[in-house]
Amino acid sequence: MLHFKQFERPDYEFKEAVKKPVKIKCIQMQEAFTVETLEGTMNGKAGDWLMVGVSGELYPCDHEIFLKSYDLID
Repeated sequence: MLHFKQFERPDYEFKEAVKKPVKIKCIQMQEAFTVETLEGTMNGKAGDWLMVGVSGELYPCDHEIFLKSYDLID
């Protein structure tokens, strides 16, 4: 079985891809929270986002990651 370490990119010829523009639902939380996700219970901090994925699953998203990855739609 192959094993990869975080931030140690293996010497493969990777292809490039662009993530599809998929609308999701989200809300910025004003207090700390926990949410049961597909990977287990996860914590969010005040200011993080509670997201609803494409299959209806819930998950937290760190605010800094949200700013890099998403644009809000008015």
